[in-house]
Amino acid sequence: MIPFFEQALARFHELEQQLADPQVAADRVRFTRLAKEHGSLARKVKPYQDYRKLLADLAATEKLLADEADPELRAVAQQELLDLTARRDALKLQLEDFLLAGDEDYDSIIVEIRAGTGGDEAALFAGNLYDMYCHYARDQGWTVETISISPGEVGGFKEITFTVHGDGAYQHLRYESGGHRVQRVPATEAQGRIHTSSATVAVLPEPDEAQIELKDSDIEWERMRAGGAGGQHVNKTESAVRLWYKKGTPDELEVKCQDERSQHKNYERAMRILRSRLYERQQQRLHAARAQQRRSLIGSGDRSDRIRTYNFPQNRLTDHRINLTLYKLDSIVAGDLSELIRALRDHDRKQRLEEASGVP
Repeated sequence: MIPFFEQALARFHELEQQLADPQVAADRVRFTRLAKEHGSLARKVKPYQDYRKLLADLAATEKLLADEADPELRAVAQQELLDLTARRDALKLQLEDFLLAGDEDYDSIIVEIRAGTGGDEAALFAGNLYDMYCHYARDQGWTVETISISPGEVGGFKEITFTVHGDGAYQHLRYESGGHRVQRVPATEAQGRIHTSSATVAVLPEPDEAQIELKDSDIEWERMRAGGAGGQHVNKTESAVRLWYKKGTPDELEVKCQDERSQHKNYERAMRILRSRLYERQQQRLHAARAQQRRSLIGSGDRSDRIRTYNFPQNRLTDHRINLTLYKLDSIVAGDLSELIRALRDHDRKQRLEEASGVP
């Protein structure tokens, strides 16, 4: 744990020097990016500095206790030792949480849910997942905003994209990326047979413009008429927007938004999605080796990884990454994700701490 925070402290001091440079201050984009990083590091560095001071105070108190013969002074020192130890333990937990977050500390995320195999039942399951995440997010006091929707034929969604904004949103929901499988009897199944369907979830941190700079030369876009349900507005105004990032290249990405009546709002939402997808791709490349090392524990986060099974007849949820089975599926799909997310976070915490300490 110590090397991680020593590195953060060194970077913090380096940023302080850069931000004091007049040339850096004159570059608005660079200054904003560095100031954001400096502020983020400050939240980690200050508790670490307090932790180091506590360790020194503890060592001094222990030495005093070993050398002191006076009963009254020893009693004072023993109480001081207890207080310092409690504060140290509390700070250590806080630092471990920072270590768990690493450089991935975001309060705004974009979540994409897509129906997979299973036709109408898959779309209904995608709708169940959306409701589950919305209930959990709102219980945490977070806000949810829908970005784009492609409804299913009989309910649910073929695809839905939405944002979740709130303190710790990414740290709680980051492990939801991957393939989700459901086993249940569809309402339309006359013979009571269990069907298996699937949906994929992608949880993307939403970076700001300073973190992902998009050049106009790398983007093509076009206006088009909105399709689908919508009354008189549909197909009469060109409010829908399609964006291409580096169209025609191996790195091409395409985003379409049509849910707002305003072309400007659709463009803004499409840019947010594009920025998050580019950031996801960037992070995947940077952390490819690390993700491979940790795949056996919590998976790579890739959408193709099957991470979880929801078995409705048995009221059972199984997370395959950590071999966790819970017989409370009804409450989980109603938004009670606390036990599940806590288990995933604890598992990841243990692995990250082992990595930081060099334990094989």
